[in-house]
Amino acid sequence: MKTQLIIPLTLLLAACATGETKVETKVEAAQPKQIEESRAVAKTLATQLGGKLKESINQNGPAQSISVCKEIAPQIAADLSKQTGWQVSRVGTRARNAKTGVPNAWQAEALASFTERMKNGEKADTMEFAQVVTDSTGKHLHYAKAIAIQPVCLTCHGPADTIAEGVKARLITDYPLDQATGYKEGELRGAVVITRPL
Repeated sequence: MKTQLIIPLTLLLAACATGETKVETKVEAAQPKQIEESRAVAKTLATQLGGKLKESINQNGPAQSISVCKEIAPQIAADLSKQTGWQVSRVGTRARNAKTGVPNAWQAEALASFTERMKNGEKADTMEFAQVVTDSTGKHLHYAKAIAIQPVCLTCHGPADTIAEGVKARLITDYPLDQATGYKEGELRGAVVITRPL
């Protein structure tokens, strides 16, 4: 009998000594201004990336332009993160780069929401998802803007049998664990995601 009392008391004392307390996660609706500001940053990333990609394809061809998504896209996101003080990045429904493109739990929830909404006829390029989440890390606005597959995206993300050999070879070199092919135009590719401290 004493042992049963001692163990819980020991655990309680250990928890008090470490200062651990469980913070319940609270989810609230994002405010229209927060969404508008986040949308503008997501649009800036998409516009800058789209411009760089088209320019590179015209000048260097598709195979050499893979470096735009590999190197320039993360740099654009990093620059926007520095300018805003927010965490700005992209995630995919299927990862091309396992180090940077895999969604966390909240981002996976946003992508699942987009997928469900598309089944109901909504277009991917109009969708966004935003919540204010308070948890053990603090209070943050989480925002996701859906990325739809555009015709230019099919050059590197389309069905394997339609991707040019030079592009395939470059993808194998740059992304040996690539899972991000087999898409069709209009399909959900992923999202621009923003985490913003409040």
